[in-house]
Formats: sequence, structure tokens, C-alpha cells
Amino acid sequence: MLARAVLPLAILFILSACGGSPKPKAQPPAVARGPGFSFSVPSGWSTRKTATALVARKGAALVSVATFTLQKPYKPSLFSRAAKELDGVAAKLAAQVGGKLTESKTTNVDGRKIRAYRFANSTVQTRIGFVLDGKREYQLLCQMPVGGNDRDGACALLFGSFSVAPGLR
Repeated sequence: MLARAVLPLAILFILSACGGSPKPKAQPPAVARGPGFSFSVPSGWSTRKTATALVARKGAALVSVATFTLQKPYKPSLFSRAAKELDGVAAKLAAQVGGKLTESKTTNVDGRKIRAYRFANSTVQTRIGFVLDGKREYQLLCQMPVGGNDRDGACALLFGSFSVAPGLR
């Protein structure tokens, strides 16, 4: 009789212990600041800054922003013309790495319309976006090994948090 009463209590105790330990808290992303811009990167990623770029990486995955000076100032009214030119640039970039362009789209980053692309070859999948602002071009780049997904959310963080420094707008 005692065994019948203890067994259900033991099972209840075991079941209540399953999954009862607290999960480790995810670390908040870090803000990385480059020359005239900032974006967020997952905690634990290493960063390297140069005069014109910022690269963050973890293992074979990387995100970066590089800056370039445009010959003529960009205005939002020129978006359609710029988009056609950028479509050609993205197709050439994909071809240079032996890949094929799989996505071309207009999206918003930092409150402005941009062109963004995806392409891959046999080893690397790439997402790239071009943010144009006055005489500046910001090239947002995310690369992951093929078959690996954006586990840390680095690509989403890059495109969702990128911001031109207020004084440079």
C-alpha cells in the first residue's frame, strides 16, 4: 500500500524536475561603430575596424559594412536609376564567386529604400545591400557557410540595426 502511494509522488517529483532549471539568458547584442555608421552584432563576435570598414565575425560567419565615396551625390529621386545599376553590380559580384543571384529586392534600412541581394556558390551564401546617402555608399555584407543558417541572427541584426551617424546625413 505504501508503494502505491509513493510511486505516484515519485513520478510527480521526477516530472516536475524536468526542464525546471533556468535557461541561460541570451546576451544582448553589442553595438559596433564604424566610420560614420553603427550596427548591432551578436554578443561574442569579434570586430575589426579599418578607415573605411568594420568587420564582425564568429567562425566562418561574418557581417561587415564598407564605405565608398560616390562620384555624384545620391538623391532618393534617383532610386530607380541607381537600382538598375546596382542590379548589374550584384549580378557581377555573384558571377565573380561562381554563384548565381537568387534574390533581388527593394527593402528599407535606416528609414530609406535600398537594394538587397542574395547569392551563393558551393561554399558560401551571401546577402548584400547597398545604402546610398549623399556622396556615400554603405555596402552591407553578410556571409555564412552554405547549409549554415543565421543562428545568431547576425544578418538580421545588420540589416535591422544599421544606421548612418546623425552628423553624416
